[in-house]
Amino acid sequence: MNAAATSHALPSVKLSELTTSKFNHNSSVVCFHRKHQVSFCSHTCKASGNSNSTVSNLQKLKLDDPIKNIGLAGKSFCSVGVCTHPLSETESDSHVEEEKVGVLLLNLGGPETLVDVQPFLYNLFADPDIIRLPRLFRFLQRPLAQIISVLRARKSKEAYASIGGGSPLRKITDEQAAALKSELEAKKLPANVYIAMRYWHPFTEEAAQQIKSDGITRLVVLPLYPQFSISTTGSSIRALQNIFREDKVLSKLPVAIIQSWYQRYGYIKSMADLIEEELQSFNKPQEVMIFFSAHGVPQTYVVDAGDPYKFQMEECIDLIMQELKARGIENNHRLAYQSRVGPVQWLKPYTDEVLVQLGQQGVKSLLAVPVSFVSEHIETLEEIDMEYKELALNSGVENWGRVPALGCTTSFIADLADAVIEALPSATAMSASSSSLISSSSSQEFKRDPVGYAMKIFVGSFLAFILLLSPRMLSAFRKPVV
Repeated sequence: MNAAATSHALPSVKLSELTTSKFNHNSSVVCFHRKHQVSFCSHTCKASGNSNSTVSNLQKLKLDDPIKNIGLAGKSFCSVGVCTHPLSETESDSHVEEEKVGVLLLNLGGPETLVDVQPFLYNLFADPDIIRLPRLFRFLQRPLAQIISVLRARKSKEAYASIGGGSPLRKITDEQAAALKSELEAKKLPANVYIAMRYWHPFTEEAAQQIKSDGITRLVVLPLYPQFSISTTGSSIRALQNIFREDKVLSKLPVAIIQSWYQRYGYIKSMADLIEEELQSFNKPQEVMIFFSAHGVPQTYVVDAGDPYKFQMEECIDLIMQELKARGIENNHRLAYQSRVGPVQWLKPYTDEVLVQLGQQGVKSLLAVPVSFVSEHIETLEEIDMEYKELALNSGVENWGRVPALGCTTSFIADLADAVIEALPSATAMSASSSSLISSSSSQEFKRDPVGYAMKIFVGSFLAFILLLSPRMLSAFRKPVV
């Protein structure tokens, strides 16, 4: 959808008129405070001196690495219900009655054509939250991303060709944005809904500029990832911080970020509804193994960086199974992690290995559930539907089924709208001087010891040259990705 084609005035909203005032205890909200700190709250966030808010593990995560600045390439930006009123830089903090509300959806992005595949992969691997190099090697982030993207492009193109020549993620996210806008209007909250993809158009930079030009006065950021991870929500938040802190207008914009929402009952119910429905397609539903496949992350993210993703994923599965058991569904279930990349250890057990084990153990009926995905894309349409299905059938599984991604499921969209409304009152401004939160540790190290830093770069270059030429490294990065 072209933003210019849908430009019209956005009605103002009074926060006091919102019908949903209490907070769901199962959403984590991020508030940017004027005292240059970030607090991560499970209920309500209050400005400065916030002693009562619950601080999550996200504060401990390492979000201070520099990110790649992606220039605007003239591609169209999608927003739903665009208005064109400018935001006044002199807006008073006490003027909160008349609001122009915006909702920013965060997602990964994906190549829309086969030509886009290699530059998309470059953007992905150039992100230090995807490949977390030791400090000694950080200057190699972009050269390494270029090498990996070239090595992986051919097989990744084959994977995208098998699902129609490109990722459907942009189209589906547009549809989710339109559905969310309609649901918010039904709940008496007119709002603009924007889309920011991390590694392809519309980029976060494009969305930020549209938000600024539309005169949004209060913003809720909603990642389309139920569980938090450094590599997904964390990376997008850091990119957003970089952009907002450098802009005099955006740095004053009240922002609330819904950090994770996997515990929300609306989400759990929607997942259980889809699973229950798909089970009925089997001749003997009670004998079906429910197989949850989640996107993996390297183990070092969890062990060394404190990523809560594994814990949140396991808790999410427990909640879904509790909901199913409350409906009388007592099927066995397993959780495994897919889409590992490179020679490092990822979260275990691995999806492909578990599928083989289940077949060998005599499991005949299996229902795959892509639990960390709310939209269909390469991991569901190609990796699960083609690769894993074939592997399971060859390993002894006779009856295969797959739960569709949530997409625009009515109950799911309604719950996202409730989450936005609940988060809105907690929005506070991000200060332009909060750059210390995300400053480059490499530049700080150079200022402290320029000679020592230069020696590390020299030694690191030599070691990296040997590493990149190793056959194991080259072969490890040839497998298709996202």
